[in-house]
Amino acid sequence: MTPPNARPDPAASVAPPEILAGAGELGLQLTGAQAERLSRFAQLLLRWSAIHNLTAITSPDEVLSVHLLDSLSILLPTEAICGDRCPSLLDVGSGGGLPGIPLAIARPSWRVTAADKVQKKVAFLTQVLVELQLSNFTAVHARVEDLPRSEFDIIVARAFASLPDFIRVTANLLAPGGTWVAMKGVRPDGELAELVNAFPDVRVVDIVKLNVPRLGAERHLILLQRP
Repeated sequence: MTPPNARPDPAASVAPPEILAGAGELGLQLTGAQAERLSRFAQLLLRWSAIHNLTAITSPDEVLSVHLLDSLSILLPTEAICGDRCPSLLDVGSGGGLPGIPLAIARPSWRVTAADKVQKKVAFLTQVLVELQLSNFTAVHARVEDLPRSEFDIIVARAFASLPDFIRVTANLLAPGGTWVAMKGVRPDGELAELVNAFPDVRVVDIVKLNVPRLGAERHLILLQRP
């Protein structure tokens, strides 16, 4: 077990076979090259966190469960909503690139944009983009409220804001017929009730209880669509 407040080992990472096994438990078939990229991303995240405190996670085992597999767990439910369309996706408040970078690696046909207001986090995202040669990934330094009007097919947020606030600050960024994807811990029934009152036209498409391998915590995915 990693001691409390231990600094990450800059050489540490997650072994590709562990990534492949965890993805398989989620029903995902990744290639060896994708697992290698995810392993390299984990190494960069731990290395940068040793200096810039991008994440409180300090061990490869926790990076695998709390970050990589948690991010990948939303893929199949999201694809079930989007069908065969290769979407443009916005990850708001991306932080260390989660879930945006794992999604960009797992789905190279998706066009993924990650936005964050903290410069050092965007510098990290840019470094990952360069080192992993992610041609389908873009990092943007901006507050979500300041992003220009766009039409993303999917907007995803992980521990970003309450559901009403999430909709409020991104409403001008979602394409007609697009989907909001909110990653939550326990089922946010209070936020769902607030959402119905604040945005009665927003439709709750599905509430998915996720089973993330090796993660002993509750996870839910809230899928919403506009009229």
